[in-house]
Amino acid sequence: MKLASPEQIAGHTNATRRGALEGTVVAGSVATLGSMWATRRYTYFRQLPPSLKLLGILLVTAPGLTIQAERRGLEYDKSQWEGDGMQVIQAQEAQETTEWESMSTGDKIGAWASRHEYSIIIAGWALSLAAAGGIISRNPYQSTSQKIVQARMWAQGLSVGMIIAAAAFKTNRNLGEKASRPSADHSWMDIVAQQQQQQESRLALEALEAHRAKARALH
Repeated sequence: MKLASPEQIAGHTNATRRGALEGTVVAGSVATLGSMWATRRYTYFRQLPPSLKLLGILLVTAPGLTIQAERRGLEYDKSQWEGDGMQVIQAQEAQETTEWESMSTGDKIGAWASRHEYSIIIAGWALSLAAAGGIISRNPYQSTSQKIVQARMWAQGLSVGMIIAAAAFKTNRNLGEKASRPSADHSWMDIVAQQQQQQESRLALEALEAHRAKARALH
C-alpha cells in the first residue's frame, strides 16, 4: 500500500472542511429557525436567557457539523481507492449487501439500531427533554428555573433508561449470535491476501502455459 500523497491529504482536508461547512449551515439553520419558532410559540421558552437558547442551537449544530464532515471525508477516501484496494471494497460491499438482503425485517431493525445506538440515545434525550419541557411548562406553580431543572432531570432519567435498554439489547443480540464475525475493514491484510491470491493464480497460469509449450515442442 502506498502512502497518501500531499495532494490527497490536501483533498481530504478540503472535503472535510466542505462537509463541516455544509453541516454547520444546514443544522445551524434548522436549529435557529426552531429556536425562533419556539420563542414565538411558547412563553416559557421566550423567558429563557439568551445563553441557554444559544446552547440549544449549538447542541443541534455540533452533531450536524461533525457527521457531515466525516461523511465528506469518507467519500473522498473511497474515491481515492484503486486497484486491489478498490476490489477489496467492492467485495466487502457486495457481501454486506447480500447479508442485509437475507435479513428479516426484525433483524434489519436490530442491525440498524446497533449501528446508530448513540444517535438514537442523543435523539431520545433531545425528544424527552422537549416532551418533559412541554408537560412541565403547564404547571403554573413553578418558576421558569424550576421548570428547566425538572425538565432536565426527566430527560436525564429517560436517557439513562435508554442507555440501559440499549446495553441490554446489544448484549442479547451478541449472545444470540453463534459466532462473532470480525468487522470488515480495508486493512493491508485484505489487500495482501488478495495480491497473494492473484500471484498464485498468475504462477499457475504461467506453469500451464509452459506445460503446453513443452507438449507442443515434443510433438
